[in-house]
Amino acid sequence: MDVLLISPGFPPEMPYFTRGLAEVGARVLAIGDQPKDALEPEVREALTAYHRVGNLWDEEAVVEEVLRELGSRTVDRVECLWEPAMILAGRLRDRLGVPGLSAEQARVFRDKESMKATLDAAGIRTPHHYRARTAHEVREAVERIGYPVIVKPIAGAGSADTYWAHDEGELSGVLERVRHVPEVSVEEFVQGEEHTYDTVSADGEVLFENVAWYRPTPLVARLNEWISPQAVCLRDLAAPELRGGIEMGRRALRALGFERGFAHMEWFRKPDGEVVFGEIGGRPPGGRLVHVMNFTCDCDLFVGWAEAVCHGRISQDLTRRYNAGITFKRARGSGSVITRIEGLERLRAALGEHLAAIELTPPGRPRVDWRQVVSGDGWVVVRHPELGPTLSMADRVGSELELHAD
Repeated sequence: MDVLLISPGFPPEMPYFTRGLAEVGARVLAIGDQPKDALEPEVREALTAYHRVGNLWDEEAVVEEVLRELGSRTVDRVECLWEPAMILAGRLRDRLGVPGLSAEQARVFRDKESMKATLDAAGIRTPHHYRARTAHEVREAVERIGYPVIVKPIAGAGSADTYWAHDEGELSGVLERVRHVPEVSVEEFVQGEEHTYDTVSADGEVLFENVAWYRPTPLVARLNEWISPQAVCLRDLAAPELRGGIEMGRRALRALGFERGFAHMEWFRKPDGEVVFGEIGGRPPGGRLVHVMNFTCDCDLFVGWAEAVCHGRISQDLTRRYNAGITFKRARGSGSVITRIEGLERLRAALGEHLAAIELTPPGRPRVDWRQVVSGDGWVVVRHPELGPTLSMADRVGSELELHAD
């Protein structure tokens, strides 16, 4: 099977997916804007061919360039796991006549207002929402919704450029911060716990599903530097409090016509038990969450995804054995370089076999901008069959492990 893959080396999880395709026997024909020599060795080894394009975001030019490069060669799949390039992938599928999301379907996933309008029509509870291009339109939307509200980019990903406002004063500040965003969605602020619903599908059938619990919500974590954000993949998907979100996710996939590959939905559970849709992407989650799913099941979903899109199945054992939680760390201090790490050896001794993975920026290396990178200056995964101990261990990582940039 020949798979045309967009951007095999970026974002950071892409090399794992590229490897997965090769491991299930696919011939990987990749395009990207990186020089081939800049790709990781494992990526280059997984590729059958690589073509560097001049500007990945000039979609029309890229489509024509790819068609010329392919010549008479056909491909069986076009795969993209990076949010900004989803419409490009759809346009290539349309021209090459291969299955998967069309350009029009991809636009619905990328445009949050179109996405929510489609789900509204399917009877799925979404936050009250309006499209706005000017400050005046934002204020008109707020008048209809009422405070508090969320303002976010129409075509954003994650919680980038996403803010809440509780009154006119806060709204004025938000409008200044999103002046560079051409179009926003103004939404009802939903108070409640936030979860994910992540799936791998083939031919319209969900082959794998996952629910993760954000602690705290991504917006709260994004607005407070001192927080060590967590995402916990839950072992027991039959828990009554998850039933409504899982059913909503399955309905959303059907309404949006999503049939193949990874999807990542976010949803809220309010204190009164009501379930409210957040948003959905036709791609895997970021924030190393696929790694955490792997620790939940002792599986390899990078290969599982590849097997699903190429062969319509996942042959691995996907039994959920653990709750697994990832905690992201942000360095303290005003320096630009990590100077020391405290508490790690104490945690190693205390958590033992339940400490599943550690990846921290070592001393002497530059710290990252926590506002731009979800994973911050490193991450730690813990796991346990029971939820309570998992949460306690993740909280210990958050409070006892410190990275300093003095």
